[in-house]
Amino acid sequence: GYASNALGTINPVKKMTQMAHQAGALVYVDAVQYAPRGPIDVQDLDVDFLACSAYKFYGPHIGILYGRYDLLDELMAYKVRPASDELPWKFETGTPSFEGIAGVLGALEYFEWLGTKFGGESKIRFEGDFKGRALHLKQGLAVIQDYEYQLSKKLLETLGSVQGLRIYGMDDIKDVEERVPTFAVNLEGVHPRQLAKALDERDIYVWDGNYYAICATERLGVEDTGGMVRIGAAHYNTREEIDKLGEALVDISKL
Repeated sequence: GYASNALGTINPVKKMTQMAHQAGALVYVDAVQYAPRGPIDVQDLDVDFLACSAYKFYGPHIGILYGRYDLLDELMAYKVRPASDELPWKFETGTPSFEGIAGVLGALEYFEWLGTKFGGESKIRFEGDFKGRALHLKQGLAVIQDYEYQLSKKLLETLGSVQGLRIYGMDDIKDVEERVPTFAVNLEGVHPRQLAKALDERDIYVWDGNYYAICATERLGVEDTGGMVRIGAAHYNTREEIDKLGEALVDISKL
């Protein structure tokens, strides 16, 4: 994956793609967790396929696949016989979800608005290579990325101050640009489900378990003990809300 949905680590996709291509392999990237966190440039990454879903970037549950045209054209589609053999229709399951497409457009227009409203400083990074909607999308996602770096720093400071709390994965503030603000934690002496419920009672919403990242929880040795509690921030969260989280964790640790 581009970013871990459990530990928040951003993988070096471009470097990994180069290594895979040198070995003669194709590269398929799951970008679901990263898509709402920063700009993605499939040409620069040189990936063969990249998939995500709009529900992660504030749209509906609809799948999105980028693929190199020559590879998509070559692949055999599992489809009904009357369906077209032409791209992209051979991969569509009947009538497209027009309402889903409209929802995706709404999410993209929101990113564009962020870019035009708040992305002035990031414009210089992209205007040489992009223009119009593409430029505004890049600006919007760059604004989100820069703000979420600050949220990650705040979360690391806050979580690190709670006695008995363990952060899994990258926990050094200097490395915030190599992770997204998704944190997996456990509190000593408290089952993950119990901690999640205690936070829920304080109107703080988290997830416990393995979040389908079962290889990670098995490797970390927590799969059989309830997994971990996942705490995530997004660009609509504030530093004050993170302070509230910290206060709640301290209170729970004293119970």
